[in-house]
Amino acid sequence: MIKERIAKVQENLYADCAFLVLNDTNRFYYTGFKSSSGAVLITKEHAYFLTDFRYIERASSSIIDYTIMLSNNPDNEIKRICKSHGIKSLFIETYSTSISRLASLRLALSGIEIVTDDKFDRLTESMRAIKTAKELKLIKEAQRMTDETFFYIVERFEAGRTERNIMLDMEFYMRRLGSEGVSFDFIVVSGKNTSLPHGVPTDKKVEKGDFVTMDFGAVYNGYRADMTRTVAIGMVSDKQKEVYETVLKAQRMAEEAVRPGVVCKDVDKIARDIINGAGYEGCFGHGLGHGVGIEIHENPYLNSRCDTVLEPGMVITNEPGIYIENEFGVRIEDMLYVTEDGCENLSKSKKSLIII
Repeated sequence: MIKERIAKVQENLYADCAFLVLNDTNRFYYTGFKSSSGAVLITKEHAYFLTDFRYIERASSSIIDYTIMLSNNPDNEIKRICKSHGIKSLFIETYSTSISRLASLRLALSGIEIVTDDKFDRLTESMRAIKTAKELKLIKEAQRMTDETFFYIVERFEAGRTERNIMLDMEFYMRRLGSEGVSFDFIVVSGKNTSLPHGVPTDKKVEKGDFVTMDFGAVYNGYRADMTRTVAIGMVSDKQKEVYETVLKAQRMAEEAVRPGVVCKDVDKIARDIINGAGYEGCFGHGLGHGVGIEIHENPYLNSRCDTVLEPGMVITNEPGIYIENEFGVRIEDMLYVTEDGCENLSKSKKSLIII
């Protein structure tokens, strides 16, 4: 898998060009090795991984497709390697390189053109968007732990528990299952707080008649899951039930539309039209979904602006919502894997309205 990624970059390089990877996430993607610092340098014929004393032993024993080099001054080593290969142009990650870092590279690598064309950013994004069978297996395991955490927590809901207490219970249980951490800071909100799409757990106690929205996900071998469920405590009003059923309908209709060849913004429109048509226009203010993988938000994005065409191998979220200010909100989110003729729903947790 790593060898194929290197080869794909090399196919797009001329003999006197190289590609430098400094971003932590992309460095992990191209090496399979987690580190807080280091550099990947890929030339037409070779691939190098430069790291410091903290990681050199582990990198040397686990990375097999690179020449591993101990380096306390990466820029000097990069320049030396480039000179040895006759490199005249060095492509960088323009999407993540700061202006100050660009200036320091130009100063350190005098005589080598630092190319700010986003050619390799686009290549990396397109590669990361299509998951391999191995990547899919890792994502499914992350989702399995996410589903199991949901099964666990719905058995332990009771009025009087705080949002923060529920969130911590979920996180600790997920880590006990084997999750490396959390995909993102969990959202656990109740009552009026559910009208906040990215609300933060507080010491508010869950009460009878509340909706509780939980947005969470596990991490397994660097790959992430993302799921949202909204449940009710004790009872629901007619309005709460109507909103929930509208969101669920929008989500199901969007899922039916996900298949290769469909444009992302068209899937978003299906869900949005259902919500707007039910009288909740203006209450669904975020995009329908996004890619998930090494990062919680990756390409493609299902929103009203994205012209990306869905392809087999993509993993995306489907998460419509309705948020009524100062009243309540509902969001339901699954992860979908785009297959050759449709999609596979990776989220197994129940979606019909649960009243605890």
